[in-house]
Amino acid sequence: MDLRMQYLSFFVIQSETEKGAGSFKSFKHFQTMDGEEYEESALKEFLDEEFIKIIKRKAERHPNTPNPPTKVGMFIVEPGYELDSNPNYNLFQRIREAGDKERFHSLSDEMIRIYMDTSAVRGGAFIVAQATLNTFFDEPFLFLLKCDFEPKIARISDEKSLISQVEMAISARSIKSIQYPHMEQDGMMERWELKIHQASHARYFEDFLKYVSYEKPIPEVMSEQVVEMVHQFMETKWQETESTERAEQENAIEVWAASEKRELQEWWSQEQVEEANYSLIQQKEDLQMSFKLGSVTVKGLLSDFGLSVHLAKHNGRYVAVIEGDAIQFEKGMSPIELLSPPELEELLPVIGTKSLEREPAIDQENPHAYLERAQAEVAADDEGEAQVIQREDDSPPW
Repeated sequence: MDLRMQYLSFFVIQSETEKGAGSFKSFKHFQTMDGEEYEESALKEFLDEEFIKIIKRKAERHPNTPNPPTKVGMFIVEPGYELDSNPNYNLFQRIREAGDKERFHSLSDEMIRIYMDTSAVRGGAFIVAQATLNTFFDEPFLFLLKCDFEPKIARISDEKSLISQVEMAISARSIKSIQYPHMEQDGMMERWELKIHQASHARYFEDFLKYVSYEKPIPEVMSEQVVEMVHQFMETKWQETESTERAEQENAIEVWAASEKRELQEWWSQEQVEEANYSLIQQKEDLQMSFKLGSVTVKGLLSDFGLSVHLAKHNGRYVAVIEGDAIQFEKGMSPIELLSPPELEELLPVIGTKSLEREPAIDQENPHAYLERAQAEVAADDEGEAQVIQREDDSPPW
């Protein structure tokens, strides 16, 4: 990618907690440089690859996890108003359009002052950059970068003192970033959106943008839609009828919807579940499915249910049937890998008849009997050379 720096402002934030005096924080402007000065500075080698990483980093509007490190933010606008009614957008846009160093420094100063008003500011370097990606656009991108100071960083000094402390050290590994506009695909600018990245659990880097919102993660969206489907089912089932049974079912739905750990409810048939699944999969094909049966966790795609993943009851117990063309094992080996699986019809009578707590039968007087039985199938000749006993089948000798 052909990234050309236009302007860059470099600030250093000092943040300390003084005993009895609360929290102290301040910032200092170190330098604002234009493109030529940036090309000759040490920052170029430090940041050039980071800018490319920021641009190439993918983000989902509806992420698959609640707190992804990279996500898409959208400027909040009241109905009937245009994008320029958003204060965050206006400042971003003014910095993008800055045409000289003084103007860029002044607007970058305004940006860091907004950032300093957040509740959990940490010491580090704060960088505001305007750059063009000439591969696709003539219009500039705006980048905000924050590098927290790395604690306990030392360098090798000499034989006597061994190491010396490095003050105000920063690392590219911990860079938090905001890119505006968001480029979802090469050559496509999304002026309503920005992309934010912060790997830490602290969300303070996004908190200073008060007029930017973020879409709900996929699990939350899916949960809301499933609950809405259940409510619609209840309305269809009961129409306008009021009864004690309906009130009990509605209460059960509320308890179920509010619970983090839920059990199988047995309200719907297989066909109703598959129909509801289909409406969700139409919106996003790679929706995840996860459930736990006893101590075993099963994960897969929601679209697998009814095709290769099935749930049933047999002999009073729940059964999960997972079908596939092959079974693959990884990491540590176990005897299970040696199994010659029986037909499902042979296994069905066994399901529900064994206690999960029952230990395997072991001869207490001779706990190694199973080894002796295996060894009994190998005979040694008079000269001590082992010969394998002829077997009628091809099963292993143990």
